Amino acid sequence: MMKKFSIALMAAAGLMISANATADEALAKAKNCFSCHNVDKKVVGPSYKDVAAKYKGDAKAVDTLAGKIKSGGKGVWGPIPMPPNNVTPEEAKKLAAWVLSIK
Repeated sequence: MMKKFSIALMAAAGLMISANATADEALAKAKNCFSCHNVDKKVVGPSYKDVAAKYKGDAKAVDTLAGKIKSGGKGVWGPIPMPPNNVTPEEAKKLAAWVLSIK
């Protein structure tokens, strides 16, 4: 009985994570992030997979990327600057966490 409960709980957690990932991807689309980025290929800016790989294991990555999303940045991925985005600090953190979750 406990094993069935554990399996059900893990499945529910997986669905919640998947739903959050889908919602955060929708946020990225709503904020026009896909105008300059793509999941697996460089457009104007780096792919999300490349960003996730670069910051893998960095404990400060969510805050670092959230700051770049909110305020813009330049020089990390080449000469083209990333403009500031019209997002709240909470949205910036959600977007950063979503990008970092991409494998």
